[in-house]
Amino acid sequence: MAEKNTSMNMEENVASALCYVLVWVTGIIFFFLEKKSKTVKFHAMQSILTFLPLSILGWLFGWLGAPSVNWSGGWAYSYNPGIPALLYLSWIIWVLTVILWILLIFKAYSGEMFKLPVIGDIAEKQANK
Repeated sequence: MAEKNTSMNMEENVASALCYVLVWVTGIIFFFLEKKSKTVKFHAMQSILTFLPLSILGWLFGWLGAPSVNWSGGWAYSYNPGIPALLYLSWIIWVLTVILWILLIFKAYSGEMFKLPVIGDIAEKQANK
């Protein structure tokens, strides 16, 4: 398979894998910087559409689910037990995120146009604009 260069003078499979390295952050960077390769733009958009919502949900559920103690000074304090189910859901989201992250980096580096259900189709449409 002949490697194509991107507008950033990188091999396409390397640039595609780099779209996932810092999850949605590198996805945004590569989506706006890449001008030539639709494959790299696809991986960048898939990274954004996959990892940004997962990050937001993971952070939100973790924050809502975590117990907290608020000290008002002296002996006064309040205890919020959190919502354990949301905390566990946050952990599940983070584990899913890591698994997807490893899978997508590997697939992109190997040159495979691996599309996630629903998100992959949206990313492909955005990359072809």
